[in-house]
Amino acid sequence: MSDPQFHHPEALVSGDWLAANLSNPELRVFDCTTYLELDESADRPYRVVSGRADYDAGHIPGSGFLDLQGEFSVADSPYRFTLPSPQDAAAAFARHGISDGARIVLYSRKTSMWATRFWWMLRWVGFDAAGILDGGYDKWVADGRAVSTEPCAYPAGNLTANPRPSLFVGKDEMLAAIGDAGVCTINALAPDLHSGESPRYGRPGRIPGSVNVPAMSLLDSETKEVAAPEAAAGAFTAAGANPDQRILAYCGGGIAATYDAFLLYQLGYQDIAVYDNSMSEWATEDSLPIETD
Repeated sequence: MSDPQFHHPEALVSGDWLAANLSNPELRVFDCTTYLELDESADRPYRVVSGRADYDAGHIPGSGFLDLQGEFSVADSPYRFTLPSPQDAAAAFARHGISDGARIVLYSRKTSMWATRFWWMLRWVGFDAAGILDGGYDKWVADGRAVSTEPCAYPAGNLTANPRPSLFVGKDEMLAAIGDAGVCTINALAPDLHSGESPRYGRPGRIPGSVNVPAMSLLDSETKEVAAPEAAAGAFTAAGANPDQRILAYCGGGIAATYDAFLLYQLGYQDIAVYDNSMSEWATEDSLPIETD
């Protein structure tokens, strides 16, 4: 791709912009943080820990908190973070104050992938006026900006669900895409998980034919800002992703994949989907093919 640029600058918000607009009554700001704690003795690849305690200890003034596992995932799913129905998701967003005419800013701590998960979910339910805070809470604090412990005061909203079902896919579409030259399947996990060196999710390895663009490689380790357009475009191009293809992104549970999807969207890719449940499902079903280096 020549002269890479981000095509949707409104979807990536700077700290300066947010600080200048915090008093806007139409603005809704949310901390989206979740933590994954590795537990080798458990029957799951990690324990899910809500970021609520850190939010309560200090957050961007006025912001609310969105609990991905607790309120925006199917409670009785065998996998973490399984999508609810679009209607249930829209109703949950509305309970937190999101309405059709609102402007939303999402942030998280340590990595932006929790914010991009909610950003992708909002697009999936048909809402487009959301942005990611570049650098998240970490950069906000590093820049010396104000924090608060005051609770959120957003009144309940009214969000209409106009679903875009193609933005998430399941195992059947992932299986059908193997060997299809019109599809590029991208693994957003770390290289040791892609190669099969680590068996964290069950059977080690990757979906056959998939390429590796680790989400964390496209995040500045110090500032937590997203990669520059040139770096992001170079990583996807080097992996073989073509804007004319359908792009299917996956990871461990459909979280890091949304960060890759967010950047692909910014770079102008048009046909992008995220595999719900990802390797948490694929690696545990013996009927599904898998490959290693």
